[in-house]
Amino acid sequence: MNTVLTPSPVPLPPASGAWREGDPPGRRQWYAHPEPLPLEAGGELPGVRLAFETWGRLAPDRSNAVLVLHALTGDSHVAGPAGPGHPTPGWWDGLVGPGRALDTDRWFVVAPNVLGGCQGSTGPSSRTPSGRRWGGDFPFLTQRDQVAAEAAVADALGVDRWALVVGGSMGGMRAVEWAVSYPERTGALLLLATTAAASAEQIAWASTQVHAIRSDPHWHGGHYHDSGRGPHAGLGLARRIAHITYRSEPELQSRFGRSPQDTEDPWRGGRYQVASYLDHHADKLVRRFDAGSYVVLSEAMNSHDVGRGRGGVRAALGRVTAPTLVAGVDSDRLYPPAQQAELAAGIPTADAPRVVESPYGHDGFLIEVEQVAALVRELLPAAPPVPARTPGRHRPHP
Repeated sequence: MNTVLTPSPVPLPPASGAWREGDPPGRRQWYAHPEPLPLEAGGELPGVRLAFETWGRLAPDRSNAVLVLHALTGDSHVAGPAGPGHPTPGWWDGLVGPGRALDTDRWFVVAPNVLGGCQGSTGPSSRTPSGRRWGGDFPFLTQRDQVAAEAAVADALGVDRWALVVGGSMGGMRAVEWAVSYPERTGALLLLATTAAASAEQIAWASTQVHAIRSDPHWHGGHYHDSGRGPHAGLGLARRIAHITYRSEPELQSRFGRSPQDTEDPWRGGRYQVASYLDHHADKLVRRFDAGSYVVLSEAMNSHDVGRGRGGVRAALGRVTAPTLVAGVDSDRLYPPAQQAELAAGIPTADAPRVVESPYGHDGFLIEVEQVAALVRELLPAAPPVPARTPGRHRPHP
């Protein structure tokens, strides 16, 4: 594979951009599951830990908790600056904080790093109970496994019922699983740019990205974490493929057209601007993510089917009891609005599907924060500010 990464002042990680023990914890807290976690595909996963972050304070009656679920390459750092332990700023920073739609003077916001991820939660880069890294032996996960782990975090925090569960893309897959698996624990539901079941085209795109990673000569069957060199080229190629599907054709055309990158000549080995743009996103991802997690999470997304074992999608969606808003991005070619229309039609408590207007394609659910904020405010009732804690009394952490 001849794919290369563009030069960067930040050195490549030895094998993985995953968070590792000994790295700065940042704002993370951890939940350790006391027993092995049973898995939908069979077997169980021992030694499960989930990293999560919280903002605001839990009300005395525990009624103000909001669960925010990230997409494929996201993590628990929804809000706040980049810094020690957090390689990037909060991915929905404009949504969470005092006076924002998820007002942390009123709401207790919880964001876990998904099981199988690489920013503090148990995944392929983590060590097994015996001390070796999971690597290619990490088991197959489904969205239901990931939601079961998140439910255990909720139990540890004392949250019996979320006031709102919100997620987009892969996070939306888990959000709808929450509402179907735990309807009594989901007070309201916001689904953004997601689907009831992964489509053939979505599986095709994800499978191609997984193949790119596994074709890298440094993949070593997933056992590369202590080899000194990871499958950076394969992960970078996967990111390039994915990023094309995340944006819209009109945006790419209007932004880059056929222009060369600076003084480079594409006829003599140089790049077009759009190719340089994809190189940039590939370079960024390999410095903060793990190829093994990318594979595990992509395969979990491919497994997504809320109707599996429940009599089909329509029967499963009929279990949802939470007031629901479903929104799609009008220019999304990866999760087209027809998929959100299917969700809204199948959920008995859903309003008509909403449209996020954006030229940015699938990424619009992350970029158009004000439109998303309006949907959040529509679902969440006005809540009084949470009183300050009594001195000497603190919320216990798991």
